[in-house]
Amino acid sequence: MDNNDDLFGDIEPKKDYTKLIKVIVPVIIIAIIAIYFLTGFYRVEPAEVGLVKRFGEYKRQVSPGLHYHLPYPIESIVIVNISELRKKEIGFQTISPGRYSSNVNEALMLTGDGNIVYAEAVVQYYISDAEKFAFNLKSDENIVKNYTASALREEVAAVTIDEILTVSRNAIAQRTAKRVQQELDELGVGIHIKNVYLQEVSPPQQVIAAFDDVNSAKQDKEKLIYQAEEYKNEVIPKAEGQAQEILNESEAYARSKVLKAQGESSRFTSILKEYINAPRVTKTRLYLETVDKVLQDSDKIITTNSEDLLKFFDITGYKGGDSQ
Repeated sequence: MDNNDDLFGDIEPKKDYTKLIKVIVPVIIIAIIAIYFLTGFYRVEPAEVGLVKRFGEYKRQVSPGLHYHLPYPIESIVIVNISELRKKEIGFQTISPGRYSSNVNEALMLTGDGNIVYAEAVVQYYISDAEKFAFNLKSDENIVKNYTASALREEVAAVTIDEILTVSRNAIAQRTAKRVQQELDELGVGIHIKNVYLQEVSPPQQVIAAFDDVNSAKQDKEKLIYQAEEYKNEVIPKAEGQAQEILNESEAYARSKVLKAQGESSRFTSILKEYINAPRVTKTRLYLETVDKVLQDSDKIITTNSEDLLKFFDITGYKGGDSQ
């Protein structure tokens, strides 16, 4: 009897375990299934968009907020930040704020006149089409950097070193950005280039001293040219004014001579008419007028024949009332 009790005593706990397992296992399975389906919930932040894929194929785009998709591997979600302004550096790398590491091989570029220039550039971009960006592109950083570096080298090779160091710097950056944008649009990767700017442009370290000497000589040349232009602008108007003044005086002198000649010609013509009408009288009058002009300032007159002279007593030296 005792043996039977021991036997049945062992069977009863086993039955309890079996019942417990039958209850717990379904609960666990249900919990796992519930958790599995709960993994389909996801949140898209305000600066992002969500791209839902079903069995690896793109199905739909969702806006910011709380959403649900069928659990993996049926559906999956790709989150893309479309508001973030991204950047890539060319010729250098930012280690930490205020600390940079130069990449000389990447920064050295050949100019159109055969010189070498050291150029550091930054390209800024953002995502314009999330679908194209997520599914047509593996690495946005590499493609943006490589295309920008290539386009920048082509633009630098089209200008002289003087142009890139002075007037053409901004124009080169703008043309580079435009060229990169065209190439990315052809690839259809959903990237928009905001800008490209040249952070530093200078001659290589080894030739800076020689380049400064050349620059100094050019500045001296430009200074001398400016001074010469300034002197020219001062002297030429002055010389033109003097020439005009001389010309005006010459014209006035010529007019006076012409008028005088015309007056003498008219006087001679008038005298000629009188001479034709009365030759003796005219001749005598002209003689007397000439003698009068010649002798009008003379105090004494000496003659060799006194028969035809009128006696004259000069009293111009005496004052009235003083005669004795």
